[in-house]
Amino acid sequence: MPGLDDALRGRLLFGGDYNPEQWPEDVLDEDVRLMREAGVNLATVGVFSWATLEPRPGAREFGWLDRVMDALDAAGIGVCLATPTASPPPWLGARHPETLPRDEHGGVVWYGSRNHFCASSAAYREHAARITTDLARRYGDHPALRLWHVNNEYGTACWCDETAAHFRRWLRARHHDLAGLNAAWGTAFWSQRYDSWDEILPPRRAQYLGNPTQALDFRRFTSDALLECYQAERDIVAAHSPGVPVTSNQMPLFPGLDGWRWAEEQDVVSVDVYPDPAVDWRDPAGPAHGALVADLTRSQAGGRWLLMEQAASAVNFRPVNVPKPPGVLRQWSLQAVARGADGVCFFQWRASRQGSEKYHSAMLPHAGPASRGFARVRELGADLERLSGLVGTPVADAGIAVLHDWPAWWAGQQPGRPSASVDYRELLSGWHHALWRRNLPTDLARPDADLGRYRMVVAPHLPLLDDAALARLVDFVHGGGTLVCGFFTGVTDADDRVRPGGLAPALRSLLGLATVHEWWPLPDGAALTLDDGTRAGLWSEDVDVADAEVLARYADGELAGGPAVTRARRGAGSAWYLTTLPRPEALAALLARAAEAAGVAPTLPGLPDGVEAVRRGPALFLLNHTTEPVTVLLPSPRTDLLTGRVHQDGITLARRGAAVLTPTK
Repeated sequence: MPGLDDALRGRLLFGGDYNPEQWPEDVLDEDVRLMREAGVNLATVGVFSWATLEPRPGAREFGWLDRVMDALDAAGIGVCLATPTASPPPWLGARHPETLPRDEHGGVVWYGSRNHFCASSAAYREHAARITTDLARRYGDHPALRLWHVNNEYGTACWCDETAAHFRRWLRARHHDLAGLNAAWGTAFWSQRYDSWDEILPPRRAQYLGNPTQALDFRRFTSDALLECYQAERDIVAAHSPGVPVTSNQMPLFPGLDGWRWAEEQDVVSVDVYPDPAVDWRDPAGPAHGALVADLTRSQAGGRWLLMEQAASAVNFRPVNVPKPPGVLRQWSLQAVARGADGVCFFQWRASRQGSEKYHSAMLPHAGPASRGFARVRELGADLERLSGLVGTPVADAGIAVLHDWPAWWAGQQPGRPSASVDYRELLSGWHHALWRRNLPTDLARPDADLGRYRMVVAPHLPLLDDAALARLVDFVHGGGTLVCGFFTGVTDADDRVRPGGLAPALRSLLGLATVHEWWPLPDGAALTLDDGTRAGLWSEDVDVADAEVLARYADGELAGGPAVTRARRGAGSAWYLTTLPRPEALAALLARAAEAAGVAPTLPGLPDGVEAVRRGPALFLLNHTTEPVTVLLPSPRTDLLTGRVHQDGITLARRGAAVLTPTK
């Protein structure tokens, strides 16, 4: 696959989405001048430009894009050129309504926004291929071209008749015949048996609860159908510009796509980082969220990745959109670089004056180049230039892997489960956050991956585990690894069929459990105390141990005296099981205890709370996420690449301060 080196040219990429079609032509010269002033070396162009490039069927208006590409090239600014297929022009939906997606109720999702296309529509795919082919022919060998950017934030699902036919073809390939499908879906339940492929539909609105495995397969299918669209456009642009890497920006921790499968098909894995509406810079979980997204994206990429979008300041999708205060933009950008990003980009370069994102911040804000916001962007550009020596260097090997699986996530979202309060994403984030706050270096891994490089593996919550993943876990532990397993893991197989005894026998044996009598979810807000003083909540289980050691028991509640935390010795390793969810500090302490036993040490011991340490290449990144100055002791003299200052045995970080330290020569 083409790599990043030609695109990087020895520098960390810095820039953002550039939408010159929204502005008069005379703005181009000012934009280029200000980009150079800010240190921008990459502009993502054309993401939503289909209606400008093809204002009516078959028309081609490339003149404006010629001028943009040439002007950026003349200024030494590379281009990440996007195929415009994420937002079809109104004429396509008006002339070909079959390209518009339908929701599960049968309603049409009309044009007038973006991402309004059915991935199964032959008409959409045909028109997308045409505009992509002409774009690639014209610019495939343009000297400004550094990267191809296919579509934008794939994720639209559709339930139309054309999708139904596509879904049936996909099901034939997966299950081979109707007997296999009926067995996998458990259609004997509620008289759902299918006698003809034509009877099968996407999981549309039903009278009551739908078939959970049908819904699970539809999630798999939707991810694959969108991936087919990406692959088609990727192959077109790659044919016209061999050696130029291709990417498509993914949304972080997005449940709509199987990110592991998608990463396998991309030359460069890139991601957009916008914390959830409930998480922003005011939330202590904000930096932890950024670390999780970075660790996941790096793990998907196998190393190097790009931060394709983030906000320079305020976003536009929260009920109250508070700007980022001084220091946060720099901190979160440096965090991405520390965790493996070879580029830091934004949506967008110049703030829009019209449209639904006109109040979303930009590198060049409405206040203009004299604004404090633009000054911070210039400062960040200078910082990234100072860190160019880190391009391509690896993040230090992690001793811990957090298991994450999209089908398990999808299965956990189904209704009719023991507790609607159990949220897969919150558990994944909470366990990773617990490791992050103890500065334990962490990757993420798919459950069926080769885990031999790690000393410790944690499985926060994997209700669905296939046989291959179970075998990997057994081998990992017997080979000397430490497994820490969260509750309600390994309950179902790949078809969401409950395992014998309510827990996969191989996992039950590995954990040293005899019987899981009942799952005992807790009401919202309820809490339990363990006999070691730990407070816990959300969930509990009535289990009997076989040969596991009980590390903590329930001290109160209906299960008082029963095992809460267990550990079983297996081969050269050990397997821990949590039948409940300890409160955050207790979970962090438990995981740190397991990590110490596994021989995994923090990146830098003795750090003050709120200070993050990450090693990349020769550099030690220190990020103070608190609003007070902190002092960090150093094991040896270090030079800060950001300031050039030498620090002998310690460094004081300002509030929201950062340092990138290398050994002093």
